[in-house]
Amino acid sequence: MKINHLLGIGAVAFAVAACTTNPMTGRKSLQIGTLNPQITSSAVQQYQQTLKESKVVTGTQAQMVKKVGNKIKTAAEQYYASIGRGADLSGYQWEFNLLQDNQMNAWCMPGGKVAVYTGILPITKDETGLAVVMGHEVSHALAGHGNERISQAMVAQYGGALLGSTISNAQWSSVFQQVYPVGSQVALLKYGRTQESEADEMGLNLMAIAGYDPRQAIPFWQRMEASSSGARQPEFLSTHPSPGTRVSDIQKDLPKALEYYKKAGGKV
Repeated sequence: MKINHLLGIGAVAFAVAACTTNPMTGRKSLQIGTLNPQITSSAVQQYQQTLKESKVVTGTQAQMVKKVGNKIKTAAEQYYASIGRGADLSGYQWEFNLLQDNQMNAWCMPGGKVAVYTGILPITKDETGLAVVMGHEVSHALAGHGNERISQAMVAQYGGALLGSTISNAQWSSVFQQVYPVGSQVALLKYGRTQESEADEMGLNLMAIAGYDPRQAIPFWQRMEASSSGARQPEFLSTHPSPGTRVSDIQKDLPKALEYYKKAGGKV
């Protein structure tokens, strides 16, 4: 069986046809919309496999993860509904789980499947710190960063293909796993610096809409940096913004986020 993918009829025409604009940041990116069903289906399978291979934590901390996750989800739904794009989120199947793992990490698969590792909880400290993390990770999914990465990989490998060409299931699986490695290794997926910065901006707004103080994002990232070990690569060699750049960008984005926080009843 083969999967049909619209890969474009030429570099320029393809780029225009697949151009997507983020409604919160205004950034344009290359995303092949016809890939979304396959991406979501593969993400669900990958998430279920990860849960089987991991120890899913229950109890107070897990409930906090679900509570914060659902508040971020509701904030996203409120924002998208307010701009008349609530239908954009109709395909999301939200799920929030806490996994026993010492890694200081969390992630959100396309379609809303979220995992938080216990190793990051000492850095988040409380609900607000957790909202920084979950807002950031959910934003990767909302912004279609997985589709963007996969679309880029598809173009790199099959760029000259004609409209209506096909790739096999094996080829699709290979492309998907380049972006989202198998099983527990999914935690190692990397986004580009532009995508990380966009997720910071969106996450800041989402946590504010959810009623969490966005100003707490700065001390969280400072704690995260302080907890890192080993020499840091120069920013131009890293997929993440440098600590100084990240804090500087957050400071620039705070005024808008604080407006959302004030509307949510927060004290500014």
